[in-house]
This record gives sequence, C-alpha cells and structure tokens, in this order.
Amino acid sequence: MAELYPVGTTIRTCVRSIKLALYFAAAALELLLTRPRTPQARADWLHRFMARILRGFGVTLTVEGSFPPRGALISNHLSYVDIVVYAALSPVVYCARAEMERWPLIGWMTMMAGTVFVDRHSGGSAKRAQAGMMTAANAGVPVTFFPEGTTTDGTHVLPFRSGLLAQALEAGEPITAARIAYTLASDPRNGDASARNQICWGDDTPLLRHIFRFNSLVGVHAHVRIATEPIRFSSLDLHRKQAAVEAREAVLALHAD
Repeated sequence: MAELYPVGTTIRTCVRSIKLALYFAAAALELLLTRPRTPQARADWLHRFMARILRGFGVTLTVEGSFPPRGALISNHLSYVDIVVYAALSPVVYCARAEMERWPLIGWMTMMAGTVFVDRHSGGSAKRAQAGMMTAANAGVPVTFFPEGTTTDGTHVLPFRSGLLAQALEAGEPITAARIAYTLASDPRNGDASARNQICWGDDTPLLRHIFRFNSLVGVHAHVRIATEPIRFSSLDLHRKQAAVEAREAVLALHAD
C-alpha cells in the first residue's frame, strides 16, 4: 500500500529530492572538469560537496572534539547521513564495501573521492585496504570507517568487525573513536516521525524510499562526539578480535546522545 503524505509534506519532499539530484549533478560535473588526482584534492572535493548538502537541507550540527589530523576515525553507524556529516566536518577518505564501486554514478563518484573499497570475499582486499590507508596517511588525510559494517536504529551498537581495524593497527596508524546521534525537532510538519524511524536506517526499507522520507523532515540535528586522544589498546600485539572489542568499548564510552 502506498504511503500517503499531506500535500505540504509531499511538495517539500519532491522539491528537496530534485534539489538533491541537482547537487549530485553539479558535483559530478565538477569532478569531470577538475579530475582531482591526489588524496588531498579528492578529500577536499568530498568535503565541499557534503558540506553543501548539509547546508542545503538545513541539518544542524553539534560537535565535541576535533577531527584527528591523520590515522583512522571509527564510529557507530546509524544512517547514510553519517557519511555526509563526517565528510562535511573534515576532508576524509572513506572505506566502503566493494559492491558500492559498481553502483551507477555513485560508484564512480565515490571512487573519484578516493574511497578505499574493501571486498570481504577477496583474499588480497585486506592488503589493498592497508595500502589505501597508508596512501591517505602519507597525504595527511584521515581515514573514516564504520566497524559495525551496517547501520542500526541507534538502540544498540553491533559488535565490531575486525578486518579494517587490524589493517589500521598493522599500518601503525592511530585510531580515534567517535560517536554520532541524531535528534528531530518537535514540529507538526514532522508528524509522528522520530530520529529512530526516519533518520536512522536500521530496517530493510529500500534506500531510495528512506531518502524520500528523510527529505520530508525539518529540524534534523546531528550530534558528534570525538575522543580527545587515540584509543589506547591494552597491548601492541593485541589479537584482532580483542582489538575490535576494545575499539567498540571506546565508541560506547562517548555516549553522543
């Protein structure tokens, strides 16, 4: 059964969806014209693009702490909006699943942004991820990834996958914890929407439908808390599974809500 929205909400959602498409078109054109080649140039492009989206959609931010100048920043994962928020805060290089590289347009744009693609089913993927991290580190660009491997509704933080964390540790790079949370303004235009059901993407709602719902919202606020120093793991020779446990504990300790 089709979802029914008030006329005002439908108009606002359609206008914002068109606006989002225009932002992507303009960003793609900029990539075609400038062809950024260095990690820093690509991260700078992504930073400008994501900051433009946040401003255009009226998403406000509260940030505690500062983005690390290098190494890896890890966070809980609630929504595709997380990607926009962190890149809007600082030039970054993301790690993402390899299948994203095959998405029409988005795959090309993420590749041009310098994204390190990881294929969990490929034997050489871990080493390629480490090489990508080192390239970013040498360029002075922090790498950002979400060790849960998927999004949740914010009620819990899933166990962390250890693969990328192990590569960051083997590369000798500092790993800094962050945590993100969202609130939604109490506004009649939002109806019965909540941050949990229309900003977080913790269910099997198709991506485009979820984005359409998100575009109807007003008063979205993101709260990011970044640790003041890198994670101090209990041992330099920590097993990757224990490192994942300690990294998750560092993220949980931030309580950005």
